[in-house]
Amino acid sequence: MNIANRFQKLFLLVLAFASIATFAPTAAAKKSYAPPEIENFSVTPEYLFPGAELYFTVEGTPRAKASVHISGINRTIPLKEVAEGVYEGSYIIKRTDRAVASSTLRATLKSRGQSSSDTIRLPWHNAVATPAVVPAPVVQGMPAITAFGVVPVNKIEPGADLKFTMSGTPGGTASFIIDGVSREVPMREVKSGQYEGSYTIRRTDNFPAAINITGTLEANGRTVRAVFNQSLLSDAKLPMIKNLSPHNGETVAAGGLTTVSATFDDSGGLGIDPRTVRVILAGRDITQNATISPQFFSYRSDLIPGQYPVEVTARDLAGNTVRQSWKFTVALQAAAATSLPLQVISHANNAEISGGTEIRGRTAPDASVQVQVQVQGIASLAGLFGITQPILNQTVKADANGNFSFSFQPQIPLPGTRYEITLRATKGDLNKDMKLVLVQKK
Repeated sequence: MNIANRFQKLFLLVLAFASIATFAPTAAAKKSYAPPEIENFSVTPEYLFPGAELYFTVEGTPRAKASVHISGINRTIPLKEVAEGVYEGSYIIKRTDRAVASSTLRATLKSRGQSSSDTIRLPWHNAVATPAVVPAPVVQGMPAITAFGVVPVNKIEPGADLKFTMSGTPGGTASFIIDGVSREVPMREVKSGQYEGSYTIRRTDNFPAAINITGTLEANGRTVRAVFNQSLLSDAKLPMIKNLSPHNGETVAAGGLTTVSATFDDSGGLGIDPRTVRVILAGRDITQNATISPQFFSYRSDLIPGQYPVEVTARDLAGNTVRQSWKFTVALQAAAATSLPLQVISHANNAEISGGTEIRGRTAPDASVQVQVQVQGIASLAGLFGITQPILNQTVKADANGNFSFSFQPQIPLPGTRYEITLRATKGDLNKDMKLVLVQKK
């Protein structure tokens, strides 16, 4: 073989290697990824209403970008990944939002150039406050009250003006009484048989969840009364069921007592009526065996392995209905943890407390635990409806056995006040989050 042929073969071999090196990255760049998956998409409440705050939860592929779009509303609502593969967000329906009789809510999950979506169709609820009509028995010669109501307010707070109206016999003297707050507030006859009066809430007023208001009308030397049965609040804020335990899709270990619980959130409202709460577990009504209050419900039982759907319904004192459903699994052995262990051993979720409280927990040895405690004032004092205030933010260190503890002292320990405690354990590159809710004992 002559030298020219050898050089020719060597040149072709180098050219072949160069071609491989050039096209290999291109082939790798064309690698396609599977689209992200949406396993669950839920919305609370389950209908649209001006002023209602919608809470969205999307579960699916982790480390993606999640958002929700509502038909008729010209904006995209971003969701935040609060746990691995769990995205949450909220939106308050404005009166200027254009919604149709049945609006479509579309959740979208995007990752690596791919996207998936899921839709929910919700009805538009045109809730209009109507005066409470409590007609008194008609007796010959007696005056009559045919209607007694109020113009609802958005919030029970100092400075709010409650405007009452009454319809009945003309030419009389009308007034109303708010038990424990004010007596004999006069009403003026603005036109024949139509009376109006108002009361401005003071900072020292105490408005309990169920308050008695009585209207009085005097005419022809006789008196008739009517009991007010309407909510003082507008229906702009609907109740919610939060802090589900076990979480939706969670697997818990069999062989011990399992606690099924949740909290009721009616911030800005009069609160949940505990008599309306109904709890269905795996198709069985367990309401009579559960602990129920205006703030939470809790049920404990030794559950056999299997899947357990939960459905909870309730109404607030304004008559608004809320429903929440989720499911969890009881297994002979809980699924292996993909992060640090983290549990609270001193208190069950949604437990009642009194005064200063010490929380004890367990995690990995020498792990750091960041603690945040927020108090939500939902007590009956007029000035404390819907208050949210942080009262503790600190980091504690677990000992060599993984045990840790911290304590907090409520500044104003009013009955029914809810404390939301967020815990985050960290060790190296691993971390674990959990939330604990405690309720001030009555």
